[in-house]
This record gives sequence, C-alpha cells and structure tokens, in this order.
Amino acid sequence: MFENFFGSKKTVQGQQPEDLLPKQRMRAVEGSESANRAAELLIAPTALMQLLPEEALTVVSYMTPRRIPIDTTFIIEGDKSETGYMVLLLEGEVTVENVIVSRHNPVTVTVLGPGSLIGEMGLIDGQARLASCTASTNVVCAILSRAALEKLSQDDPHTAAKLLLAISMRVAERLRETSEKLKRYSQLVQAMQQEIDHLMPT
Repeated sequence: MFENFFGSKKTVQGQQPEDLLPKQRMRAVEGSESANRAAELLIAPTALMQLLPEEALTVVSYMTPRRIPIDTTFIIEGDKSETGYMVLLLEGEVTVENVIVSRHNPVTVTVLGPGSLIGEMGLIDGQARLASCTASTNVVCAILSRAALEKLSQDDPHTAAKLLLAISMRVAERLRETSEKLKRYSQLVQAMQQEIDHLMPT
C-alpha cells in the first residue's frame, strides 16, 4: 500500500490527491524519506541531473508510486495505446528487450537499475513503444503521466519547462550515442567486407 509512500497524501477537505493545490502537494511530501529518495534518483546521472533538488521534489509530488511484480511486462514493444507515461525506477531491475534486433526472438538490450528513466520518449510524443520492459525482480517505481505533466505545467510552468528540457537533452544524448554506434557498426561492416574481398578476390 502506498498511502504514505511519498508522504501523507490524504485528501484535504474531501479533495482527491490529484486535485491538491501545489502548496498542498509540497506539504504532502515534506519530510518524507521516500519522496526525498525519489527526488535524489530523479536527478542522478542516469536520469535528469539538470534539475535542482527542490525542482526534483516538486516533480516527485506529481508522480504516482507503483509496485510491479517480478516477471511482469509493463511496457510492450509496438504498443500505441499505453504511451502516456514515463517510469522512474526506484528499486529493483528491469530488462529491456527488442524484437527488431533479431527479427524473431526478443533480445536483451540492457538491464536497468534504480535511477533509470523508462518511457520518457512516449511521454513526449505518444508514439509506439520502441522496446519491451519486464521486471526482472520485484520493482518499486514512480510514474509521471502525461495528465500529471500537464497539471505540473499549469501549476509550475518553470519547473515543467526545465523537466521537459532535461528530458529532451537526455533523448538527444541517447540519439547521439545511437548515431556513434551506427557509425562504428558501418566502419566494422566496411572493414569486414574489405577483408572478405581480400581473401576471396573475384
């Protein structure tokens, strides 16, 4: 149960937690060890280190904690319907698999641990998921939905803008890494072809 996971989120005068005002949200997470830990992980090098600690705590106040049982696939490659959220991994490990790599059977692309962000591209563009994600252990995570992001944008435009900029920088960094890998792969293929041509002249 998560009633107090990110601090006290009890309703205020009959309001639901998602209807809380910004000051009420911050009071709800104030002094919460789990909320502070989530904020620390949000600004870790594996996530969004461009945010200040207080900005990260603000973002966490808009996130929803979740537990995911082991062996649960919670993001499915190619899914176009469940794309409106990103996940901050707090505890446990997640295996990322991709069918496109082998064209037949899923291939493990990477294994992610605490402090990793998952699905941030889908949060921004709403396009189909690029890989499948399965909990390889019991997982504790925090979810930021597109609706929560829109609410944050209304309540605190400055923090929302910094969050989106940080996510964009992260996506751009991953794109550059992918481009470098493709360049190295192309060079390797070219070198192999030259070796084959040398060994088997026409």
